[in-house]
Amino acid sequence: MGIMDGQWIIMIVSSLILFFLSPFAKTTDQFYKAIQNRKAPNTMVLTGSLIISWIFAKSITNAANLGLEFGILGGLAYAAYYLSFAVAGILIYQLRTKGNYTSIHQFLTHKFGKQAMLLFSILITIRLFNEVWSNTMVIGSYFGTPGSWGYYVSILVFTFLILAYSLKGGLSSSIFTDVIQMVLFSILLLIILWNVFSVESFTITKVIQSSTWSFEFGLNLFFAALLQSFSYPFHDPVLTDRAFISSPKVTRKSFLWASFLGGLCIVLFSTIGVYAKFEGMSGDAAIAVGKAFGVLILVVINFIMITSAASTIDSTFSSFSKLIVIDLKWGKTVTFGRLSMIVLAVLGTIPVFLNAEILSATTISGTMIIGLTPVFLFWKMKVPRISFYLSVITGLLFGFLLVFNWFPNELQFTNGKYADLLWVNVWGITTCIILYCLPKWIKK
Repeated sequence: MGIMDGQWIIMIVSSLILFFLSPFAKTTDQFYKAIQNRKAPNTMVLTGSLIISWIFAKSITNAANLGLEFGILGGLAYAAYYLSFAVAGILIYQLRTKGNYTSIHQFLTHKFGKQAMLLFSILITIRLFNEVWSNTMVIGSYFGTPGSWGYYVSILVFTFLILAYSLKGGLSSSIFTDVIQMVLFSILLLIILWNVFSVESFTITKVIQSSTWSFEFGLNLFFAALLQSFSYPFHDPVLTDRAFISSPKVTRKSFLWASFLGGLCIVLFSTIGVYAKFEGMSGDAAIAVGKAFGVLILVVINFIMITSAASTIDSTFSSFSKLIVIDLKWGKTVTFGRLSMIVLAVLGTIPVFLNAEILSATTISGTMIIGLTPVFLFWKMKVPRISFYLSVITGLLFGFLLVFNWFPNELQFTNGKYADLLWVNVWGITTCIILYCLPKWIKK
């Protein structure tokens, strides 16, 4: 049996096991709120679900590649995005306890009107749409080169298998399987790290000394990630949906733990890239290290990718169904939610067969939603409804400046890779905050 056969067996068997183990949701509470036996997820379950739903295939691939490029600073820079959990946990706790809001959509509708809520819904729909193809394409790369028969078939089979158990239980299935996937991810990560650090010449000291601590070699990305963490979590329903299903205190505690442990997982996985740098490897760091250690480790890395991608995609399906049925109220039943999952699975797979790089220009990136920063950071501030549009649309414009490389070099005060990302965010967030507050100042 070859490595490819082993990978197919792992993908199919693991997905079928999750399908048979997943709870079957009969009620809307079970399907959309993951309430089983009248109990919401506890701290441990919710924390594990949060971490694994954010450690998606694309993110751990990026973490390893940033470790290869910048050393451990690359991993720390990417892990900085996990401040998002702490920010969301604290602010949503306040929204729930002081504002008595039961969802982000309810808050936006109450404060800024239905049109603002619809604009926000468009932004998060694009985010969810992109989550499907961007993660399945990572899986496809382990089964064949982009464009090959194995590449396309593996993506279609993988998407279908994840859709199957997502249809069965909705958010209940997603959170139930998240716990299993988190345990698997932890075990597999430890196996890889054990092998990497079993190389005598590769030590923790080498990891610590693997970076040049300057803006040119990773600090640009680090500070950009910290800035984006004040808006990034709020356009991700996979994260925010989980902030309203357990009690406020359990939720806040889970989000704070997820911020620390999720960031730690990313840093640990980035050491695979640091090892690749140490050995002078090139290309995709995770695949290169896997091949260097032999078939078994390559299969383990492949299994990690399958586990992390599955946890993100099933969460994406459940979030989309909740958006359509609960938040937008376009249907009332579990059946309608299941139909919406099928629609997203089909539409989200189409970019795989196109040139996905063309679509990256229209992706709602972390920069494009920086306009949400003052909306949530100053949620108690009384401002006219126009403030929402001024800030959010300005954020989108700064995002397009970055995408099309139109941001002037004169406004960038550091050099190196990601300098444009950092300074677009610095100037963009500053502008968004000023424009958000401006109508209130004019009114005074």
